Parts: sequence; C-alpha cells; structure tokens
Amino acid sequence: MSPKEPRIVAELGRPETPDETAARKAASSRRHRENRNVVNLIAAVVVCLAVVLVMVLVVVRPGVPEREPVDVAAAAAGAQVVTDEPLLVPALPEEWAANVAEIRTGADDIISWYAGYVTPGEQFLFLRQAVDANPTWLVTAIEDATPTGERTIDGVTWIEHDQRDTEDPGNLAYVLTTEHGASTVIVGGTADDAELQAFAEAVSAQLTGGE
Repeated sequence: MSPKEPRIVAELGRPETPDETAARKAASSRRHRENRNVVNLIAAVVVCLAVVLVMVLVVVRPGVPEREPVDVAAAAAGAQVVTDEPLLVPALPEEWAANVAEIRTGADDIISWYAGYVTPGEQFLFLRQAVDANPTWLVTAIEDATPTGERTIDGVTWIEHDQRDTEDPGNLAYVLTTEHGASTVIVGGTADDAELQAFAEAVSAQLTGGE
C-alpha cells in the first residue's frame, strides 16, 4: 500500500507543510473555542435575565405603608394657644382623611390655621383661617383668583372663585372665601360639586355655631 499523499490545499496549489498543517489546526481550534465562549456568554446572560424576571414576578415586595391620618382636632387644640379665635375643625365623615393640619405664618406675619383633606373621591380640599387678616393677605392666599359669584351656605355668604376651566389652577381650582368675626376663611380644592358642598357646609356650620 502506497503511503497517503499529502493533501493539496487549493489556496496554495500544493500540499501543506507540517508547520502549515499545525498552524491551520491551531487556528481552527482557537476559532472553535472563541465561538464556544461567545455561546456560553450569551447563555449566561439569558439565565441571569431569567432569574431576575422570576425574582421580580415571584418575590413578594412589601408595600409602602399608608400614611397615618392627621388628627385635626388634636392639632387645633395644640395650636389654639396662638389665638383667641376658635380654630375651625369641620365635622366630616370617616371617609374624609386629613393629611395636614398646622399653623402657618404669611405676609405681614399674619397667622393662619390650615387643614387639608383627601376626600372620598380621592380629591383634595382645604380650609384656611386667618385671624385679623387684611385684603392683601387674602388676595395673595388665593393667588388673585377672580370672583365668579356668591353662594349662601347655612347662613354664611361665600364669595365664589371658580377656576376649573382655567389652565392648571392646581389646588385652587375652586375657592370660596368669607369673613366671619375676626376670621378670614378660605375653602378650596379640586373635588367635585357634591364634595365641595359637603365640606363648605361643615365649615359653615362651625362658623355659625351649628351642628
């Protein structure tokens, strides 16, 4: 049997030398290892992403604790030392949750009592009561909202400032203002007519000494 003839390489037009054969095999082996490394890397990335997805979907994440409602009556009792004028604490159903109740000092060092509520409809309403305020304080507090009418609620006459059709009125979308004794009172917010009426009635009842 004749010995096996060396393989003729088309690119060379002649048989490979032993060194060329060794180099070709080494290059082929290197390419194979590189390809295998790339495949392994892609597989590892896919596995990591799958693990992260499972953790996001399966692991129970603790919810954000709900903020405790503010006790407006207690806050008012503590703040009453700053004025002899009775601070307003409207009587509202349990579905109304207060999220702020505090004394604020504004222009000309005028002190005001502020309480904000989240309504059952998930809107915001507030009352602000200033003692011995001047007209400038009121204009500033309601950001120069234009009067649009009057409303009488439980014997209290309120000046209406309806800005719900204006661009971005914020928490002053609808505002009622009145003066009662030494108090200048503002009621306002983003709630619908029914919740606004209920809130204004609760504030008016306290102003007039009603239940």
